[in-house]
Amino acid sequence: MTTSVGSAVQQVVSGTTQLPASSSSSSSTSGSDGTLAGNFQTFLTLLTTQLQNQNPLDPLDTNQFTQQLVQFAGVEQQLKTNDQLSSLVSLQQTTQATQALDFVGKKAVVDGSTATMTNAAAAWQLSVPTASTVTINIANSTGQNVFSGSYGVNAGDNQVFSWNGLGNDGTQWPDGKYTLTATAADSAGNPVTVSTQIQGTINSVDLTQSPPLLSIGGDSYTISQIKSIVN
Repeated sequence: MTTSVGSAVQQVVSGTTQLPASSSSSSSTSGSDGTLAGNFQTFLTLLTTQLQNQNPLDPLDTNQFTQQLVQFAGVEQQLKTNDQLSSLVSLQQTTQATQALDFVGKKAVVDGSTATMTNAAAAWQLSVPTASTVTINIANSTGQNVFSGSYGVNAGDNQVFSWNGLGNDGTQWPDGKYTLTATAADSAGNPVTVSTQIQGTINSVDLTQSPPLLSIGGDSYTISQIKSIVN
């Protein structure tokens, strides 16, 4: 064999070199494994051709040959790892969908400030870290402020604030979505952070989204946003 390695590589790339049947079959079956897998098979093809056409007086460096094999074997293992990770992600999505379906029809507490008033009744839950005076402002869907009030509140979580739809001027506001804004100050006048949650029945689940979205009062929430389930 006196054909140079460079010439052999050019022949493989141009498709003029005839390869063993096993190499051709391996190359064709790996085409669906992605670009890296295809390059791995191309490498083996080139390597085989180099071995067939190398100069006996100047053979390939065995150390370099071994390093190349190790590198491409690592790539092949990474591809298999990626396939396994894809399977795990798919299983996780299936588990999330199953879990979400179990919540349909149950009452849930989620972080949020917009509640749906039904039959002249709306409720929010407030979490206040210290005893404070809390100022409540409620706005309708157009942003118009319809109610304001200040209340003394003790420290605690899940304190319910209920509203019957009556505005400060005595107007009975219609059912719909209303947004509550709460600000607070302690006895020294220092601002206190107040977090708000809403409670509602989970009407449906959108399984086409990842993660699945739960519908509560027309708004969508993920499972991770649920704080608690109320019996």
